[in-house]
Amino acid sequence: MKKTFVCLILGFNFCFTNAQDKNDPVVMTVAGKDILLSEFLFLAQKDTTVNLLDGKSLENYVELFKNFKLKVAEAESKRFHESQSFNDELNSYMTQLRDSYLSDKEGEAEAVRKVYDREKEVLSVSHILFKFPSSRIVSKDTVDAYRKAGETYRRIIGGEDFHAVGKALAADTAAFYETIEYIFPLQAMKPFEDAAYALKNEGDVSGPVRTNLGFHLIHLDRRIENPGKVKVAHILIAPMDVPLDLKDNEDETLHKKADEIYRRAVNGEDFAELALYNSSDINTSGKGGELPYFGLGEMVKPFEEAAFALKDTGEISQPVKTRYGYYIIKLLDKIKRPSYENAARSIHSSMRQGEWNFELYKPFEEHEKEKFGYVFYPEAYADLQKLCDEYHPEDTAFYNLGALLTKPLILLNGDIILQNEFVEYLRLYPFSAKSYSGDFLYDVFRQFVRTIVTELEKRTLSEYHPEYDRLVKEYYDGILLFEISSNRVWDKPIEEQAQLESEWIKELHQKFEVTLNRKVLKNMKKYIKNNRN
Repeated sequence: MKKTFVCLILGFNFCFTNAQDKNDPVVMTVAGKDILLSEFLFLAQKDTTVNLLDGKSLENYVELFKNFKLKVAEAESKRFHESQSFNDELNSYMTQLRDSYLSDKEGEAEAVRKVYDREKEVLSVSHILFKFPSSRIVSKDTVDAYRKAGETYRRIIGGEDFHAVGKALAADTAAFYETIEYIFPLQAMKPFEDAAYALKNEGDVSGPVRTNLGFHLIHLDRRIENPGKVKVAHILIAPMDVPLDLKDNEDETLHKKADEIYRRAVNGEDFAELALYNSSDINTSGKGGELPYFGLGEMVKPFEEAAFALKDTGEISQPVKTRYGYYIIKLLDKIKRPSYENAARSIHSSMRQGEWNFELYKPFEEHEKEKFGYVFYPEAYADLQKLCDEYHPEDTAFYNLGALLTKPLILLNGDIILQNEFVEYLRLYPFSAKSYSGDFLYDVFRQFVRTIVTELEKRTLSEYHPEYDRLVKEYYDGILLFEISSNRVWDKPIEEQAQLESEWIKELHQKFEVTLNRKVLKNMKKYIKNNRN
């Protein structure tokens, strides 16, 4: 029977139970509950001190296991498992455990590594932007910008200077021209960044690149090896310190004072004291002029260039002129960019946001699509794309017309999902930051497919990952064991605990019935072999 996307995403609870077979018999019954051999072995094999092939070790473990299950039964009889705190803790664990199955860690690591490797270089680029007429556009709205971008691109590859063309177009307000001193990974719009890093040689120019703003032509000005970060101390000699009677010769006065401070510093006077009594930067003068570590693009350019030009710790720059005044800079430390191991978590966190998440989660999605027999029907998607030529996916007209489309759009897990089912999803979850209608549609479509395969994976965890149920049961029992044991023994004085434990075990055996399947225990070697196979 066909399940609609609503059933898959919002639908009904399914539970998967494995039929008991001869290789998974009941090993014992405690308080009326059958314990399967699979659970018994799962826990035993996690304890390295247990050897189930040794009679004495097996006997000891059976006793421990039996007492453990009796304590859990006692906790359940007191309804500990119905408390809010218990369910909050269990649900939190189940969420974390389930999420660990809903990802491709190796694939994500590879995506993170690509970004990290890209960080080896920082780019300096210039670009010419032909803007879109509004923030929500359809295909016809892109034609003029694309035509102008194409014409300009042909002029440039025909021999005209990129920068001269850009400045001329900007002067006529026909386009926007800008030089971006530094581009780091994950800081620009993804299509722009991808196109910029794809340029190999200084002077290379990209063809038209579409972003939310319009079409860009990108010129690679420089590729710069990422220098990492520096830590410096500084002394600022600023115009505010020039007496009124010397304002006419302000720059000369500032430079003269800066030179004097510089000579005193290089001649051995304490830099921190010089900063305390001479620096105009009141935020750092009391700290010896020290600044936090910084990288490229974080300071005014002359200051930055002078700081990164210093080679050795303790080296002091000559006075550096900026729009704020003159700086004397002392190098305190240099650090390279962090190792992959230290940078990976931060990169992963950044990639989870915005359009980079598609790159991060693509390996998981592709694996799940293959697993659930994904089939895509391009002619059905083309119908939706055709609607985007006239209407933005957030427009009512798009929904009304899309609701009439009934061709199969995708096949997943043997179920056909129709065009109008996706349109309904889009109406409910129109989440995309893209301005161009076709890009918006594609973003939501990918989210749609990801949502369905994720839900399918959640609902089939027990089927594909039988250890999932065992881990949940182990944690469930563990919480109850902790709560009941704390209540009966662990919260009491330590010298009383052994006696209390012994009395409690006797009480539990009197309260609850326990039946051992001696036949299974006797043939443990055979079952262990079958379990391994």
